[in-house]
Amino acid sequence: MKVGFIGLGNMGAPMAANLAKAGHDVIGFDLAAPGPEGVATAANVAEATRDREVVITMLPNGDILRSVAAEILPVMEKGAVLLDCSTVDVDSARAVAAEAEAAGVMAVDAPVSGGVGGATAGTLTFMAGGPEEAFAKVKPLFDVMGQKAVHCGDSGNGQAAKICNNMILGATMVVTCEAFALADKLGLDRDRMFDVVSTSSGSSWSLNTYCPAPGIGPQSPADNDYKPGFAADLMLKDLRLAMQAAETADADTPMGQRAAELYAEFVEREDGKGRDFSAMLPRFEKRGRG
Repeated sequence: MKVGFIGLGNMGAPMAANLAKAGHDVIGFDLAAPGPEGVATAANVAEATRDREVVITMLPNGDILRSVAAEILPVMEKGAVLLDCSTVDVDSARAVAAEAEAAGVMAVDAPVSGGVGGATAGTLTFMAGGPEEAFAKVKPLFDVMGQKAVHCGDSGNGQAAKICNNMILGATMVVTCEAFALADKLGLDRDRMFDVVSTSSGSSWSLNTYCPAPGIGPQSPADNDYKPGFAADLMLKDLRLAMQAAETADADTPMGQRAAELYAEFVEREDGKGRDFSAMLPRFEKRGRG
């Protein structure tokens, strides 16, 4: 398949490289990052877009997505697919999808879960919104870049699934860290707490798979001095997107709101920037009730 790839950063570069290794004809563009091996380098976004069956974007936010879409939709082939794998606000995803439809282009919003490790290994999960026909067209690309792709419905629903998932993740990680800090102060051994909770009603992905306590459970960023597998900065971004969506939809999300406030405090006023989102545990270890 002839693929254009716009955004070759930490996530986009390995995704594009995997497509090239699988035999797809990939040309990429990024304002700063060099193209990965096997991916031809375009001089501008138009060159990365022209005569491509699918154009994939991996961009930092909704404003940049809207700007890039305005530039590339006029030069995309009719019937081609704009596949956005960025994590952006639902309103931007739906606005770009409407612009694409008006230009005769199909749009799929498909944010990912799995981080840089999943992008490199080709084991990402994609949450996709958009027409069934467009999803079917890009499914072979999902199969190369990831291990699972779920069609979540209409345009914007991929972003909706991502932010709802990460709102749960953010809130459960906070309370998992709180619980370990409480267990310490109550004299409960961490190994014994893990053995009980991981097989009881308090179990969660945050505890069982990504435990924030070093040396407990499967290996996680906690065992590497909290170097980010998923940075606290990115969790804060996703929680703010969830709160923005909740406001638009008039949804009551008090736990999500509190998680967003805690991560904002951690990243912007404490030492959380550049650390894994599970580094909330040492934060709570140092804090008392007051």
